[in-house]
Amino acid sequence: MWFCKVLNLFKFTYLITKPDIMAMKNSSSDKADDSKKIFVLDTSVILYNHNAINEFDDNDVAIPITVLEELDNFKKGNDNKNFEAREFIRFLDSISGKSTMKNWKRLNGSEKGRFKVVMNEHSKLDAREIFDDNKPDHRILNAAIKLKEDYPNRKVVLVSKDINLRLKAKSLNITAEDFETGKVKNIEELYTGSSTIEDIDSAVIDKLYSQGFCDADELNLDDQFANHYFILKSTSSSALAYYSPVTHRVERVEKHSVSRIIPRNAEQVFALHAIMNPEVKLVTLQGVAGTGKTLLALAGAWEQRRNFKQIYLARPIVPLSNKDIGYLPGDVNEKINPYMEPLWDNLKFIQNQHGEMDKEYKRISDAIETEKLKITPLAYIRGRSISNICFIVDEAQNLTPHEVKTIITRAGENTKIIFTGDIYQIDTPYLDSQSNGLSVLIDKIKHHEIYAHVRLEKGERSELANLANDLL
Repeated sequence: MWFCKVLNLFKFTYLITKPDIMAMKNSSSDKADDSKKIFVLDTSVILYNHNAINEFDDNDVAIPITVLEELDNFKKGNDNKNFEAREFIRFLDSISGKSTMKNWKRLNGSEKGRFKVVMNEHSKLDAREIFDDNKPDHRILNAAIKLKEDYPNRKVVLVSKDINLRLKAKSLNITAEDFETGKVKNIEELYTGSSTIEDIDSAVIDKLYSQGFCDADELNLDDQFANHYFILKSTSSSALAYYSPVTHRVERVEKHSVSRIIPRNAEQVFALHAIMNPEVKLVTLQGVAGTGKTLLALAGAWEQRRNFKQIYLARPIVPLSNKDIGYLPGDVNEKINPYMEPLWDNLKFIQNQHGEMDKEYKRISDAIETEKLKITPLAYIRGRSISNICFIVDEAQNLTPHEVKTIITRAGENTKIIFTGDIYQIDTPYLDSQSNGLSVLIDKIKHHEIYAHVRLEKGERSELANLANDLL
């Protein structure tokens, strides 16, 4: 009997003093090198790039529970942000497995850090009280503050594409950064596609005019970039040329009209050459309003209509005040037509180069009726395979890098894609001149053999438009 009592006492003592195995596991999983940072991701980062969670090397990544709530509101729809939300939700589900996300869990890959969902958004310093609003942004700020309280020896950084949220974070003594992955580091040095070389030997320019080409060595070129354009000047003459990756020579570029549109400067000549070059499958035209980007793209595409089954003109719809177009009256066409008007204006301009009784005038009208030439919102192109098509994407600066990649990967055989836009005129929240899809595309694809880029510098719309661009 006494033995049983002693045994029971021993069991009781063990039960109340034994270490909590799960608690030890959780405690050990919360420990990390103090030199590693904790990055707190805002919803805007995930909607910009669903793979952002994997872009922080071996640092830890925290997702506030409010972010998951916001993503739930974005998971339905056909816009890119809806796709990004769904992909991130699927990713979290796949890596969490059967375990919870309340405690730190290793991301896929031994070189990666850890992640967890921050459930506790109640910190000593309450952003909701400070800003007098219980909005999601302020709960996300509280999650970052709570992590700073829980991990005083580690640097906590809020990552957001929302400039105002970053400013609020900094006012609360929280380090805040933009999501930098994929951004063009020095936008002022973005590839222009052309350059001017002066003091060229007159004999070389004479050779360009007589033979149509010269060797790159004759121009003392340090680098020969595929489809790079040149303005060559000597003391008495000048010539336009480009480096052909097919012949490995510098060939003369001639000025000529396309669809009765006559280029007015060297950059416009280069743009039409790139559009008309059958060896070039991807073209980007960048420039301020009035430089002729869309008009040149459309004129060049129409001139080559016999080479393609269809010509598509598309642009991203950026509704006023970022409201969905569904609130607008009318059917689908009536809702989207106001956003497509700039494309129609350029098409009418080309059509009006001919008289109404001219056959070419009627051909354009027939092409629209038979959808040989189709103007459509960019959202209607997603998910389709585009083969034997000349595809013009206007206002490409309002696309994310992922959207640009999605469009290009849809290209099938005999497809040419032309992106036009002004990287300094962005209407989409969370994009800027360094992170938009057009800038990233120009920076990453430059010098490729099937790619050509031209930056249009001079406005040709009117003297009044040039005045506004220069002085206002």
